[in-house]
Amino acid sequence: MQDDISGWSDWKQNFEGIEEISSPSELHGLLTGIVCVTEIPTPDEWLQILSTLDVPKLTDQALEILADETEDVSHALSEDELDYLPMLPDDEHTLAERVQALADWCAGVVLGFGLASGHIRSDEQELIESLQDVASVEFDESDDDEEGEESYQELYEFVRLIPVSLSMGRKKVAVAESPLLQNFHGKMKQAIDATESNSVVEMFTPHRPS
Repeated sequence: MQDDISGWSDWKQNFEGIEEISSPSELHGLLTGIVCVTEIPTPDEWLQILSTLDVPKLTDQALEILADETEDVSHALSEDELDYLPMLPDDEHTLAERVQALADWCAGVVLGFGLASGHIRSDEQELIESLQDVASVEFDESDDDEEGEESYQELYEFVRLIPVSLSMGRKKVAVAESPLLQNFHGKMKQAIDATESNSVVEMFTPHRPS
C-alpha cells in the first residue's frame, strides 16, 4: 500500500486517537503551517508546542517520527521542485475518509500558521481563506462517484501547494522568537505561581478551528 511508502501507516499508528487533534492529517498540517514561518522546531520545542495545545506527551518513537517529518517538510517547502505532499491516506481508503483527512490537514495548516505568526502578507489572505473553505468541506454520500473523485483530486492539487506559497520569500524565525511558546512559558509561570500560592490556576488553550 502507498500508505507504507508515504509514511501514513506510521502516522496513523502513532498519532491517531489523540483527543486534542482531529486526525494525523491535522497534525501534519499543523507542523506544515508552523515551518512555513519558523525554523525547524527541536524535539524539545515540539513537546512545548504540543503542550500549549494540551496534547499529552508523545512517546519517544512518536516524537522522533514527528521531528523527522518536520525536517523533511521544511526542506520540501524551501525547494523549487514543488514536491511537498500532505500526509493523507491513499486511494485504497474511501473517498469520504480522504476528503475528511484533507479537510483536517487544511485546518491544521491554518492553525499552525496562525500560532507561529499571526501575520498574513497582503497576497496571502486569499490562500488562507481557501484553506479555511476546504477545512469546512463536508462529504455527501452522493459525491461518492467518479465526479467526486475528480473533484477531490482537483482540491488536493490546489491546496497542497499553498504552504509552498506561504513559505516562499519568508524569513524564517527561531521558534523561541515566535508566538508559539509564549503560551507555554505563560503556563509554566502560572504553574509556578500556583505551586507557590497553593491556588488553582486556569490554563489558557488557543482556539482551534477544527
